[in-house]
Amino acid sequence: MRHRPLHSALRAFADDAAFALAKDVADGAEVPFELAAEGRPRRTQLYCYRPLTGAFIRERLGALVRLETYAPAARALESLDGLDVYLRARGEQRVPRDARDRADATLRVFLDRLFEDSTTFELVPERFDRAYAELEAVLSAKADPVATLVVGLPGLRLASAEVALSEGLLLCEAEAMPGAPEDAAWLGAVADEPNVLAVMTLADRAQADAAPDRLRRLVRALRLYDAGAVALAPVGWARLADGPWQLVDLHGGSPARASDPLTIAPEQEDELRAFVSLVDRRMPRGGELAWALRRFDLACEREDPAEALTDLLLALRALLEPEGVDSGLLARRLAALCAAPEERDALADRIGDVVSLERAIVAGLAPPAAGVEEVVDELTEHLRAILGDALCGHLDRDLRAAADQALTIPADSALGT
Repeated sequence: MRHRPLHSALRAFADDAAFALAKDVADGAEVPFELAAEGRPRRTQLYCYRPLTGAFIRERLGALVRLETYAPAARALESLDGLDVYLRARGEQRVPRDARDRADATLRVFLDRLFEDSTTFELVPERFDRAYAELEAVLSAKADPVATLVVGLPGLRLASAEVALSEGLLLCEAEAMPGAPEDAAWLGAVADEPNVLAVMTLADRAQADAAPDRLRRLVRALRLYDAGAVALAPVGWARLADGPWQLVDLHGGSPARASDPLTIAPEQEDELRAFVSLVDRRMPRGGELAWALRRFDLACEREDPAEALTDLLLALRALLEPEGVDSGLLARRLAALCAAPEERDALADRIGDVVSLERAIVAGLAPPAAGVEEVVDELTEHLRAILGDALCGHLDRDLRAAADQALTIPADSALGT
């Protein structure tokens, strides 16, 4: 521990702040929640609950600054270099110039991180250790200049100039970032409109090494959020502090099949922020769901819709038809998850037609005007809804069992009892 006096001062302030905030809750104050359920044409509705802990804390800053331990903690921070790096890494877009103002902002952001997603404000030692370790890591690496990585996201549109995501990640219009490389705005641009830029603040080498994978996860989350041809440019641009921009290979990026862009309206920004954060935390490392997510990525990136159709069906079969294609259970289980009871038969019939179409395509017997693009669009929406709800916990990850439970199965049906 390189900053022992800082650790002691912050721990004392955290103890007092936790007590004060918990007392407010015990006295009847409620931590507000954010609930977003609109904004996407989904057949299975997605609800994201997120406690607005930061807003609850900000409302009580006037009382928190009067705590006896506040001033010592602020003074311990005030003399340290690197607070600007910490604030940017935590997603703060406006860093105060005055040293005391930076210390005040750091204490607020530190509390937000300490009690993130908490509604009880219990000071768990593991939470404090994690939040403090993040702060000290930045302060200890202050000799290393902060890096900025910029990459274009073709197929994404913002109604606002910028949308701040968590952990030093920002989406912004190209003109909202003066000095950004012009090529980042136009590489792979769609419909003669400049790309939205993903801007990452990288506080250390580990974050820099993880940046390409994090960007690909961001693109996957955007594709799961709603329909749209979001892609990741194959290269980005990085610089240290205010140095020159240098080209960064993102190992191929992730192209997208031609489609309409994804547009984020102002009223969707909080929902998007919560969705991206939740999906990123719950992304599986292995198993059927992880495999289906990779097939979903491939389907989004295929130029040929016929190839995308096979990717989509493979993903759905992995999730819903482990018994094998010959069982014929995919259509009914998909309909159980993605349609109201009175619409299930119609959807099951359409899925049966899709399976037949795929067989015809494989055999080279499908007519030229087979309507493959329309079929792919519908199937993509169903898979998007299922994957999104499974990741967010609104569907059991045993999707086959969830589908069977949703069905009313006669005793003599093909599904059995």
